Amino acid sequence: MSAEPVVPDTEDGTPPPDAPPPGAAPRTADLGGGPRGWSGLRPLVLRLHFYAGVLVAPFLLVAAVTGLLYAASTQAENIVYDHELRVPAGTSELPLSQQIAAARKAHPEGEISAIRPSPEAGATTRVLLSGVKGVDPEHTLAVFVNPYTGEVRGALEQYGTSGALPLRTWIDDLHRNLHLGDTGRLYSELAASWLWVITGGGLVLWLARRRTGPVKRKLRATAFPDRSATGRRRAMSFHGSVGVWAALGLFFLSATGLTWSTYAGANVTDLRAALGQATPAVSSAVGGEHAGHGSMDGMEGMDMGGSGGPGGSSADVGFDAVLKAARAEGLDNPVEIVPPAGPGTAYTVSQIQRSWPEKQDAAAVDPATGQVTDVVRFEDYPLLAKLSRWGIDAHMGSLFGLPNQIALAVLALALVFLIVWGYRMWWQRGRAGAFGRPIARGAWRQVPSYVLASLVVAIGVLGYYLPLLGIPLAAFLVIDIALGRLADRRGKRTGAAGA
Repeated sequence: MSAEPVVPDTEDGTPPPDAPPPGAAPRTADLGGGPRGWSGLRPLVLRLHFYAGVLVAPFLLVAAVTGLLYAASTQAENIVYDHELRVPAGTSELPLSQQIAAARKAHPEGEISAIRPSPEAGATTRVLLSGVKGVDPEHTLAVFVNPYTGEVRGALEQYGTSGALPLRTWIDDLHRNLHLGDTGRLYSELAASWLWVITGGGLVLWLARRRTGPVKRKLRATAFPDRSATGRRRAMSFHGSVGVWAALGLFFLSATGLTWSTYAGANVTDLRAALGQATPAVSSAVGGEHAGHGSMDGMEGMDMGGSGGPGGSSADVGFDAVLKAARAEGLDNPVEIVPPAGPGTAYTVSQIQRSWPEKQDAAAVDPATGQVTDVVRFEDYPLLAKLSRWGIDAHMGSLFGLPNQIALAVLALALVFLIVWGYRMWWQRGRAGAFGRPIARGAWRQVPSYVLASLVVAIGVLGYYLPLLGIPLAAFLVIDIALGRLADRRGKRTGAAGA
């Protein structure tokens, strides 16, 4: 959003003749009053918004463009893999065991890690195999079976709980880590850590420009760009108005993106656990007193492939009986069945619907008796666990289906335009064509001491929980102070030489 100049601009975007030179501290009169309240805080917010926008915008631009691609990936996946995903609807389905046998006959390699029965008429069953040569160890090989005839329609590499196939997996990796592994995830965490700061700073600056006049006129002036403006003021008008409309969505993307980032995500998970808000997981232990529900935190939002294999017990009721027991507990489609990981463990059946209303119930079934040994209901999740689940699924475009994906695409485009307009304003801000005249130093001197102390404490806390916000901010402050002192020394030497 709008990075306003410290001094008033003329209509064409150039500074007025009496403007202070670049690098000079802002004058009190230029700030609209004494160094109290908003007049004292505004230069600091302006400088933070300006430099954060200039330096972090390239990361945000990459995240926005790749996020735009991901928003369209689900629909593209349905088109590209239609042969594997869809079949003509029949009248009755084969037993699950026969479908699995057909898949294993075509693909005997690896071990069965999970089964996803056909969730609706005309959809194929997925038999997921792990440990297949040539398949990423974190992925599975999904064998697609016609549930009515047992025909194997094909096999594709699959990633995670969302069931992403190769096209969506490739785009997801591009958005999440630029195909650079764990190191690449730092880019997206940096973007998410700073997005809310840049958005909040710009929103405050833009709304402060509309603090005079009738309320209705202020709101209209804030919400809609001034089409009659020219030059830099026109770019600023469009930048600010679009930013106001997109602000809530950008805050949402920042918050939900951080929940499964590398460092901030781990801190969020630890905080939720300390508050008793961890996501419960069904207990797969059988043959004795259960230890209680486990926790699924650390896996939310991370596309984790299924793992495990048959328990090796000679007395095993099989997938059909397990599915029947889960159905009796109310676990309707879509579900995923994971076989026992070993002796003394149960089958787990989990609902995997990420669209509204979400289906996240899970049950454990004893392989020897076919009895349900544990059940976890989504309605019993702690509040923060529910909010985390909803937030992640909305961020991924799953919660509300196509409307959700369209909203994400619009937000991504808005962020792209905001960045372009922001850099254009930076260009137009230059004096006599000089690119990128910066915001003057000394803004912190205008902030009341009690406000500055509070800001330091807040930044320290945020820096601890959001290290990719705190560390770059600290580095910027150190560099900025060093450059300021260097400029002061040069100025003194120049003055002494002149004298």
